[in-house]
Amino acid sequence: MNLVKSLILGSAAALVAVGGAQAADLPVKAKAVEYVKICSLYGPGFYYIPGTDTCIKLGGYLRADVLANTNSVAGPNYNGANGANNRFTNGYTWRSREDFNIDTRTATEYGVVRTYFDAVFTWTSDTYGANTAAPGATIYSPIGTASAPGNASSGNVAGGALGVYFAFIQFAGFTMGKSVSQFAAPWTAYPGNNFDGLVGGINTTTGVNQFSYTAQFGNGVSLSLSAQDQVAYGQAGTNNLSAGGAYGASDLAGSIAPDLIAALKVEQAWGLFQASFAAHDNHAAYYGATEVTGHPDDKWGWAGALALSIKNIPTGAGDVINIQGVYTDGATRYNIQDLASQAGAIAIYSGSNLPGAYGSVGFGTAPDTVFIAGGQQQLIQTWGFRGAYTHNWDPYWNTSIYGAYAAIMYNDTSKSYICGVGGVGGTFRTAFAGGAGVTACNPDYNLSQIGVITRWTPVKNLTFSADVTYSHLDQKYAGTITTSAASVGKPAAVYELKDQDTVMLLLRAQRNW
Repeated sequence: MNLVKSLILGSAAALVAVGGAQAADLPVKAKAVEYVKICSLYGPGFYYIPGTDTCIKLGGYLRADVLANTNSVAGPNYNGANGANNRFTNGYTWRSREDFNIDTRTATEYGVVRTYFDAVFTWTSDTYGANTAAPGATIYSPIGTASAPGNASSGNVAGGALGVYFAFIQFAGFTMGKSVSQFAAPWTAYPGNNFDGLVGGINTTTGVNQFSYTAQFGNGVSLSLSAQDQVAYGQAGTNNLSAGGAYGASDLAGSIAPDLIAALKVEQAWGLFQASFAAHDNHAAYYGATEVTGHPDDKWGWAGALALSIKNIPTGAGDVINIQGVYTDGATRYNIQDLASQAGAIAIYSGSNLPGAYGSVGFGTAPDTVFIAGGQQQLIQTWGFRGAYTHNWDPYWNTSIYGAYAAIMYNDTSKSYICGVGGVGGTFRTAFAGGAGVTACNPDYNLSQIGVITRWTPVKNLTFSADVTYSHLDQKYAGTITTSAASVGKPAAVYELKDQDTVMLLLRAQRNW
């Protein structure tokens, strides 16, 4: 009996052991895999972030630019080595860029929460710069002594530059962060062009810090109210004429008030209409180096603009006309945008047929205000427009004809500061040895631009373009001055004051993704 009992218990134990081993060998049930799902709520390209109700879209482009007759890739050839028109003016400048953007959206009980980030990685071929081994010398050297604008260091092929274009949150009608100005037309500075330097409106295509609210009224009608940072792109300068030089020097104080903007927009199937207004505080520093020298009072300037886009025109499918006009009073950057006038001034050199003249030069400067020690700020007025007509020849080719114009006007008080009274005195004449050869002194000027661009898109999202821009400076000075510009190789000599012309070519290859 004991033997039978032992056999039964032993068999049971063996069965339990075998059963346990078989159970341990079975696979454990896997957790559900979080597959990436298409998010159709916000258009093509959006996907749900796994494990969340947030949709994300990645995008960007890779671009290669080659520009002829300029040392700059982000503006016209109007001053410095660009405007020298000599051996320091580059025959070409090259830039390669990768753009990367992240767009996220989440549906909430208050509406969609959106974040948007856009960054660029850029390498620009170096330009010529002053010989750092001999400061002040007129000897120039190529790559190795001066870095191209925005590059980390000269001669560093692994360098380049990182830029942040946009970084903003949108929620319940609010936009908070770095985005295109609410004042700008939807095409910003590009009604039909690739050229960066069109006058006739604001730019901010690389974003400006703001706190904005947009109310939607239905049927495509909206109103935006915005407080916008004026420092990055909004300040053309409060020029202290007592600081020396023909136009003094910008004498900006610390930022104290943002620009205040209102924009009414009507966007429908036929196109778009927009009316924009901006108020801009001009906050100057001191007359001299310290507080005891005093300062001028603040002066508020303003700008107003109208923009119109007409679609479905009878010349062809997809053809469009974009136009806008602007007037400014002490808010110059809303017309002469930051890329339209490098360093806020124009100085273009060329030849001259005038006997005794070494060459010729044309000047143009457009600050927000000017003042002298002990005086108040004088606002500068401007008006301008820009526009383009784009025609699609077929699904692969299109051409745009574009143009822009800006007029800069100084009041009588400003002109007396700069040109003197009765042909005597003034900062302009004083800067050029008394200006004995100046027969007409007037700081007003006009700038006109016209261009044509043709694009070829052989396959979707791959475009090759050629963009040529002609510019004409209509300046109001006449006669001659004696001056030098050793920094760009110009000797001390007599130069004729005359209108100037310049042309620039931009070739681009771009792949969007």
